[in-house]
Amino acid sequence: MELYWILLFSSVCPLAWGQGVYAPANAQIVHSGAACNVKDDNISERIYTIKEGDMLVLQCIVKGHPRPQVRWTKTAGSASDKFQETSIYNETLRIEGIQRVQGGRYYCKADNGVGVAAIKSIRVDVQYLDTPVLTVHQTISDVRGSYYQEKTVFLRCTVNSNPPARFIWKRGNMLIEQSKDNGVDIYEPLYTQGETKVLKIKNLRPKDFSDYTCQVSVRNVCNIEDKSVTFRLTNATTPPMIRLSVNDTVVVDPGQDLQMSCDITAGFPAPTVTWVRYPGPLPLSALVRGPTLILRAVTPADAGFYNCTAVNNVGNPARKNVNVIVRTMANLTFQITPDSNKDSETIQMGRDLKLSCHVDATPQDKVNYTWFKNGAPVYNSDSLILLRSDPDMAPGTSSLEIVDMKFRDVATYSCVANFPGSKVPELRVDVNISQNSVSPPVLSVPAGAQVVSVREGANAELVCLVVDGKPRPPVLWSRVEKDLLMPGGKTMVETPDGRLRLRNVSRDMTGIYRCQTAPYNGLNIKRREAQVQVNVQYPPILDPVFADVRSRNQQTVTLRCAVLRANPPRLTDIRWFRNGGLMRMAMAMPMPDLKETPELKFKLEPGQNGTYECRVSSSVGTSTCTFNVSARPYNAEFYYDTPNPVRIQKGNNYSYNLQWTQKDPEATDRIIGYWLNVRKNTQNLLWKQIDLRGKEPEKGVLLSHTISDLRIPLSYEVRLAPITTFSTADFVSRIIQYSEPYTYPRPSDHVCGFEDERICGFSQDRSDDFDWTRQNHLTQNPKRSPNTGPETDRSGTKEGYYMYTEASRPRVQGDKARLLSPLFNVTSVRGPKASGRVPYCVSFYYHMKGKHIGTLNVLLRTKSIASVDTQVWTKSGPQGPGWRKAFIDFSPVGPFQVVFEGIRGPGYEGDIAIDDVSITIGKCKQENTVASAVLIGGSDSLPLASWLTFALSCFLSLLHR
Repeated sequence: MELYWILLFSSVCPLAWGQGVYAPANAQIVHSGAACNVKDDNISERIYTIKEGDMLVLQCIVKGHPRPQVRWTKTAGSASDKFQETSIYNETLRIEGIQRVQGGRYYCKADNGVGVAAIKSIRVDVQYLDTPVLTVHQTISDVRGSYYQEKTVFLRCTVNSNPPARFIWKRGNMLIEQSKDNGVDIYEPLYTQGETKVLKIKNLRPKDFSDYTCQVSVRNVCNIEDKSVTFRLTNATTPPMIRLSVNDTVVVDPGQDLQMSCDITAGFPAPTVTWVRYPGPLPLSALVRGPTLILRAVTPADAGFYNCTAVNNVGNPARKNVNVIVRTMANLTFQITPDSNKDSETIQMGRDLKLSCHVDATPQDKVNYTWFKNGAPVYNSDSLILLRSDPDMAPGTSSLEIVDMKFRDVATYSCVANFPGSKVPELRVDVNISQNSVSPPVLSVPAGAQVVSVREGANAELVCLVVDGKPRPPVLWSRVEKDLLMPGGKTMVETPDGRLRLRNVSRDMTGIYRCQTAPYNGLNIKRREAQVQVNVQYPPILDPVFADVRSRNQQTVTLRCAVLRANPPRLTDIRWFRNGGLMRMAMAMPMPDLKETPELKFKLEPGQNGTYECRVSSSVGTSTCTFNVSARPYNAEFYYDTPNPVRIQKGNNYSYNLQWTQKDPEATDRIIGYWLNVRKNTQNLLWKQIDLRGKEPEKGVLLSHTISDLRIPLSYEVRLAPITTFSTADFVSRIIQYSEPYTYPRPSDHVCGFEDERICGFSQDRSDDFDWTRQNHLTQNPKRSPNTGPETDRSGTKEGYYMYTEASRPRVQGDKARLLSPLFNVTSVRGPKASGRVPYCVSFYYHMKGKHIGTLNVLLRTKSIASVDTQVWTKSGPQGPGWRKAFIDFSPVGPFQVVFEGIRGPGYEGDIAIDDVSITIGKCKQENTVASAVLIGGSDSLPLASWLTFALSCFLSLLHR
């Protein structure tokens, strides 16, 4: 009885997530692009090598139910690239013409909302080889007190490549070898960008004047061919020198043509001249003719720094910069500042007065201001003082100070701004100065305009008027809250008439707006301020917007529509509708109190399925809660991770094991079965209907049905729908395709001695820390760790192989290495009478010699909805100098693998080895056993208490559900 309980709960525990669902697992990335090489590094991560310009194709294969959503992300390259999340199963990432900056680590993340998401990574290594760049540098030094000069030439060859390039130097067609020519040195300099090799030619000889070739190679990886560059060295070789035809700074008028030449004064070979601009590219109207750059009809957008560079790969490039400034002038403003020492806001005789004038111009310091009084030029005098640049004002502001104002100073003053000698039109502003023509402004918000209520999405106008004052300044608008910007994204907006127009008002525009007089185009005094509040009204916000409600017939259904917020908060009407028609039982019910939640209760009858709407209204608009109420069961959800669903039948036919789960089967009336429809996936043929009544779902159970007599190699469309006594759910469909069924290896009496490189179908686990190593006496490292590991295989021959775990560095204590057997199927045979399951035997030899021996575990990995590992045998610590044999009896519940797990001990003398592994059907026939184990009971078995603890945890999990 105890054994029955253990088996029962160990079989259902993998489904303890919920209704037949499990988290994504076994994520795997496969490739189908133009890969040069795919290998694994020391940390179990795949490295995908590809040539720049080829297509990268990565496919993320992941298991999980319901179907996981796949997302790709990238790091460890240039800027992190993120790809759009998608719901396509086995999502494929495709990059055409991959570039070097797109190399890095790519992550495939699969998530279905159950448990922990599955993540797998692959490192993409983009291979490339650029054309090398060869530059020449020369030095002249005095030797022995200037008795003669030594001329040394350095040929520097630089290339960008991955992997690092190999360099070959040639003089003419002859290979240059440093060991055979004392006149040259070949070395790699420090602190260089890219791969660099320098050929140093010491004290030039006549034969050194020749053609030099730098050839680079990446040894044909990804079929990348070698590349080279050649330079002719002569006694006339000199670096470039240039001279500009214009000054370093050039100021031009808009519409004017500009020509700049970069004349070459020295350099051999003949330098090449290029022009660039910063910031941005050259203007579209720019014309480059050799060393000359021509700009046609320049505009302010053409301003910037232009760089001329001459290069002949000798010495350093020659560079010159030109700053091009295009004259502009706009927005001429004035200010009237009464005597600031007297805190005056009006013009008074006998006091000082300042008139200021400012224009926005480029270049600002080249603007010329001229003042006029009643049309006559103003010159400095005792009563009139001209300031070319007023230190109390913004830079570039000119002022005219009137000292001790008299009646003779009452006049019209004019400020004219221009660029001397420029065709840019001058700007002029006139200011009438008298006691009657200048008065402080008065700012006012019209009655009823202090609060502006507007519906979301409509337009609004905020009004703040200067009702008195001369001259009347413009009005500036801003938000009272400092962190909030105006709707256009600016901190302040100017309106000439004080009217701020808001378009397409949104909820975030709610708040207080400040209006104030501008300090220019009027009196420069304390600003007048006022405020306008904007109240954005919107319909009620409800929860839920949509809900799918399932219930059994004749049960009471309660629908609630919560009002989260509304502006205005007062509700005017609440109405309930069914299938678009007003429900008489819930006619107009005014509900001014926002705290109450609209609610509808009714007993669900067969004819009351449908769409229910709760429409909540205010003076602004109406919002709706929608409920889909139904006694129909939820749709079935296909399970796509069925292991080996295809079986071959007689007559060129096959069968398919279709599996699915049922979401919340107890939410509606009892599901009595399913309708299953099948047809060929070719044309709109008639459906073949299969009656699956009697197949009732259970919570957390995977359902299945084998569809037989399918023709090889055709694919079929299947539809499935659950049925109750009263209704049928919607059909869900999928395509099933024929594929060659996986042939499970059959356990036999064959003993695996790991003599073949394929190691009998065993494989390394990718989720561990390091790998098992295949070795024999002849391939042992002569410097291997002493006092640990076997000298030969189990048979004692030097040629015989075995598998072992290497405990030396970089391994650390606790590191694990797992070796997986092939996957074995157990469905084709029956166990002994009344047992229900087939017994199996695993026998093997193990070697655990050394003072730092860790642990050797044998795990049984059972394949079902999710893989489950169960420890069935273990040994720890030194076990003597020889090979010892172990037997393990077990009876798996499904397809299984045997896992050998080696765990590194505290030091390097801890190598663990195995050999001669056998997996057979039937109980073990133990002969002089050193160790044995069975799944329940036995000398080396796991304690029964451990199994009971495991079963109890599963049982409590089910009760919690």
